[in-house]
Amino acid sequence: MTKVPAISLFCAKDIAMTDTKKFPLPHDWRDAILVGRMDLGEGPTPVVVKEGRVFDVSKTAPTTAALLENWSGAPDGRDLGDIDDLGLTRAWDGAGKVKLLAPVDLQCVKAAGVTFAVSAMERVIEERAKGNPGRAQAIREELASKIGTDIKAVVPGSPEAAKLKDALIADGLWSQYLEVAIGPDAEVFTKAPPLSSVGWGDYVGIRTQSTWNNPEPEVVIVVDRAGKAVGATLGNDVNLRDYEGRSALLLGKAKDNNAASSLGPFIRMFDDKFTIDHVRNAVVELEIVGTDNYRLEGKSTMAEISRDPLELVRQTISEHQYPDGFVLFCGTLFAPTQDRDVPGHGFTHKTGDVVRVSTPELGVLENRVVTCKEAPPWNFGISDLMQNLVKRGLIGR
Repeated sequence: MTKVPAISLFCAKDIAMTDTKKFPLPHDWRDAILVGRMDLGEGPTPVVVKEGRVFDVSKTAPTTAALLENWSGAPDGRDLGDIDDLGLTRAWDGAGKVKLLAPVDLQCVKAAGVTFAVSAMERVIEERAKGNPGRAQAIREELASKIGTDIKAVVPGSPEAAKLKDALIADGLWSQYLEVAIGPDAEVFTKAPPLSSVGWGDYVGIRTQSTWNNPEPEVVIVVDRAGKAVGATLGNDVNLRDYEGRSALLLGKAKDNNAASSLGPFIRMFDDKFTIDHVRNAVVELEIVGTDNYRLEGKSTMAEISRDPLELVRQTISEHQYPDGFVLFCGTLFAPTQDRDVPGHGFTHKTGDVVRVSTPELGVLENRVVTCKEAPPWNFGISDLMQNLVKRGLIGR
């Protein structure tokens, strides 16, 4: 276990605090167009942030799904003031004047899995360990000695991938996870229902029974109803390694739980200053700090992804429509193998861990870990949203 002194909220190296004093915006926030949602006391409100000022655009677009549908630039809205003056606070610091919500509402939350070679190997390890973290290290060493780094250079679906598959089958090392890692079809699944994701400063949940789990720091592509990628945000695809390791058929219980999908802090819209190439070259950093002074740092380099983000989008929509749009977690290179307590058991969360996911162009997404039962229950669904919008006069009766 690594012990560190108590640290301030953001270290000196933090990338998002260059010009703002209180809130983690992108390092070039003055040039960024950001879309998000806030609860100003009446209910969820779509906002646009320009040069650090927040604009309520709910009269033009009562949902972010509607706002992004015909995006041609930020619409006019009611000026709410500078973002530093809104009183945004983390849930564990006490109630603030304004709550920042996940930046999407009616969009479906999708995720792509096993998109990096390292994560592919870790999924194979989970499968062979049958959910037992104590067996992981020995299996990791065996696979490394037999496969090495060959898998990193393989283009999914290529003739070379087919040859590697044949070789792995012959060695008795083939796995369903390797199929989606180097085969022609990406793994794409539904991570969470619309409106269930949490945002910056909120709690993320781990199933009470889980004893082997981790965060997954990811870039998330935001796609409109026409299938066009219009922006990106950060995500924490909270993952239960013991559940999925016992059986891939437990993917739903490993992934879709109360407060297990975190997005934010904002969507950064694509424009001439922020493009899909910024996503392709992003380095997503992760920091975990526990109440026991444990600290873990890692990163995920998008340049090492095995399938291009737009290819993942294409496979998601190839035979499915999303009339409210969707967001797509792109997967992670991060594989937490550092021991926390028991030698050989690797990392697992403890209640109270603070998780920060960051990259310069998107800012910092911060959450605190609790159990799914301790996290605030998700009780505001689509019908509740529609009723709220009618009551506020934002949509017709």
